[in-house]
Amino acid sequence: MKIALLGGSFDPPHNGHLLIARQMLEFTDTDEVWFLPNYTQSPVKNTAPVADRLAMTRLLDVPGARVSTIEIDNMLDGETVRILPFLPKEHIYSFIIGSDQLSGFTKWLDWQKLLDAMPFWVFPRTGYSNEPMQNGMKLVEHKHLITTDTSSTEVRHRIQSGLPIDQLVLKSVASYIADHGLYTQNDVV
Repeated sequence: MKIALLGGSFDPPHNGHLLIARQMLEFTDTDEVWFLPNYTQSPVKNTAPVADRLAMTRLLDVPGARVSTIEIDNMLDGETVRILPFLPKEHIYSFIIGSDQLSGFTKWLDWQKLLDAMPFWVFPRTGYSNEPMQNGMKLVEHKHLITTDTSSTEVRHRIQSGLPIDQLVLKSVASYIADHGLYTQNDVV
């Protein structure tokens, strides 16, 4: 089975994550997408508690996608290369990054080792260049591809500003955020 890994803090998960997962399944040879919320973020930033981020990620409903807790179960530090020993050997893996990550990709820990271990899909993000691409990376392209500039940062800022987020996250995620009082303090970035 061909598994595409979509890692991140999911702080909170938003409709952009859904678009990526759905379109990876529609427009590539991916059999399944695994949302891979991290235990801690690297570099360290002020995130919602891991239990909340995991619970919200589990609310994402995409046929052909599921949540993997590899990083959380093993309390990894957010460096993507650290997942390699924990991936079940029976699958073929690829990793999904947004084009906003390309300019800093060579600063990732052991980025060459990652590219040797699996191909990377680069999903275009509105407002960001699709360069520089490294060997082992492939741009997700299709004439019906939908891109967005939605980010978790923007969702958090809208919450702090008292603005609606109903067009940016699933209703279940918005309810979870409200019920748990997440992202209401100004010190969240």
